[in-house]
Formats: sequence, C-alpha cells, structure tokens
Amino acid sequence: MLYCVLPFPSHQSVVLVAEETSGIIPILHDVYISGGLGVYCESCDDFVKAGAEQGLTPSDVVQMADITFSCVADPQAAKDLIFGNCGVLSETTTSKGYVEMTGIDPETSQDIAEAIVNKGGRYLEAQIQGSKTQAEEGKLVILAAGDRSLFEDCQSCFIAMGVNSFYMGEVGNASKMNLVMQLMNGIILAGLTEGMALADRAGLKQKDLLEIISLTSLNCPMILNKGQAILDGTFPAHLPLTHLQKDLNLALELGDGLEQPCPLSATTNEIFKHAKRLGYGGHDAAAVYIRARF
Repeated sequence: MLYCVLPFPSHQSVVLVAEETSGIIPILHDVYISGGLGVYCESCDDFVKAGAEQGLTPSDVVQMADITFSCVADPQAAKDLIFGNCGVLSETTTSKGYVEMTGIDPETSQDIAEAIVNKGGRYLEAQIQGSKTQAEEGKLVILAAGDRSLFEDCQSCFIAMGVNSFYMGEVGNASKMNLVMQLMNGIILAGLTEGMALADRAGLKQKDLLEIISLTSLNCPMILNKGQAILDGTFPAHLPLTHLQKDLNLALELGDGLEQPCPLSATTNEIFKHAKRLGYGGHDAAAVYIRARF
C-alpha cells in the first residue's frame, strides 16, 4: 500500500507519482493518498481516477496503509507532517513503514527516524536524483538509507520510479549523498549559465556553443538540456530553482558542521538566491541564466 503527500504539483517527485500513477497502482495493489494536513491537492484527482482511495489527513492514510511515502516542500514541511495534528506519528505502529522522499538534511531525517522507530515503525529515507523528464520516464535514481527490510519491501515501487536504487546504510547517509549531488548540480548549472551569457555578450552563437559541448568531454544530459532551455528562452520547472537553492543551502550547512570549506557552493548559492529575489524561484533552475545575462 502507498501513501503520497502531494501539496504542490511543481515538485519533481509529485510529477514522478502523478505521471506514473498507471504504472505504480497496479504494482502496489491498494493505494491511499492525501494532499497533506488539511490541504486540497488537485494532483490527487489523478490518483483517484486511477483507482486510489483518498484520505482526509495523513493519519487517515497511515492507518490504512502498510507503507507511507512522503514528499513535501522542505524539511520543516516534512516535520509538520510527522508531528502535526492528525499527522503521521499519531497512527504509526509496529506494522507501519515510513519512507521520506523529501529533500532534507541529515539531522531532520534522523529526528524523523527516531520518532518513527520509537513508535515501533520502520523508517527509510529515499532521496531522489533526476529531472521531471526522468521522472515521467521512470528513470530516476533513488538513494536510500535506514531500515534494510523496508528498503527491500519498497523495491517494487522503486522499480516503477527509477532505473536504480542504492542502499547506503544508516539514516543520514542518503540525504548527505543527495546534498553532495545537488551541490554539484548547482555549481555546474551556474557555470553553464555564466558561460552562455559570456558567449552571447562576445557575439558568439549559443547554438554553436551547445553543439561544440555535445562533441567534447563536457557533454552530458544536464548541460545539454539546460542549455537548450536557455537557448529557447523557456524555463518550465523540470527542476524548480527554489528547490535547488534550498538544497544548496542545506549542503552548505552540512559543510559548516563538518568544517569543510565549500567556497564555490557558497558563491553559487548567492547567485541562486539573487535569481529567486528577481522572481524566478518557481521557474526551472536554468532561469538563473537571466540573472547572469543582465
């Protein structure tokens, strides 16, 4: 059984579940959903049409389901879902499993794990790497840590979502790895946008730049896809800028706690913060190019 929290349709994981409903529901037999704590979720309608049952609150769904999957906006929203009124914790028992797919920091994941385990439940953090397109195609990569038996029980679901899933040991390891990956994504994207802005200012054709990149060691799907979005001047939220900036900030906090210098990440984070202030938070992260250009 499956529970998904879908409070906003722009998140890549919402796309993952909403777009893959027809594939996931037959695999998981009985699917229960909720839009969150008293929030109407239009995306839930797709699940209901595909045969899922909708609960009014997270606790309603946890009561009915064996395994609960959660994916919300940020660490605070993840905590609210657990500890809030009619939240997950109120119905967590020894027969329940909880899978946290929100992009969170290790400390938040450990806090949630402790609360779930103290109630007798099983906990797994399952962080997502991939874009909206990869989600639609079921080609995400899932980084998991926590209860090994729950990881095994979730394999049929993970197979529907992605090309591979990795078990990384104790709680916190998956969230750390995800933040490292997001840090690198942000830095690469900042470099791409700065390079394309410079090429344009120098009178070079950006189309030629992307073609040359495709023939060199810089060639990779992320660079080419984001480069094409910049070239087209359209920024549909395949990876919302605000979410990538959130992860950059969490990665910097991780580095601070470990006394690991992250100067490139700090600069990149400021670039993304400025782009958010200019009103591009809801656009794709490639929209940071507009800030670089002007």
